[in-house]
Amino acid sequence: MDTHVEVTRNIGAAPEDIWAAITDITRMGEWSPECHTCRWVGDASGPALGARFEGQNRNGEHEWTTEVEIVELDAPRRFVFEGVVGDYHFSRWGYVIEPADTGSAVTEFWDELRGPDIIEMTSTISGVADRAPHNRAGMERTLERLAAAVE
Repeated sequence: MDTHVEVTRNIGAAPEDIWAAITDITRMGEWSPECHTCRWVGDASGPALGARFEGQNRNGEHEWTTEVEIVELDAPRRFVFEGVVGDYHFSRWGYVIEPADTGSAVTEFWDELRGPDIIEMTSTISGVADRAPHNRAGMERTLERLAAAVE
């Protein structure tokens, strides 16, 4: 079982423009094939270390909500957040943006933080038994859509 997946794509836009797009979490549904809606929760109204937002996710007939917490924020280079239930962190997602000759190299990554028992239980919620290949395909589509939005 893979516990880390990353996908890189060259995008013909400045790092600052890509940063602005991905940290506006209300736009996540424009590019993610799984997370169709996001909103800030609590006192959060924009990206800040420790801020939380909620994602509404869909995979076929399966729908679920995920709360995440921003754990790294280094404009315009790194945006990292972890899925949380209370104090339990179950996944890490992030974007790394690096200047390139034709714009930016953007890497989206995911780290599995769930134990085997939790993976089995949550696969029934999402309909995804093997997250790594599912997430790789989703990341490829996300970066393709992100590129179309900012180029």
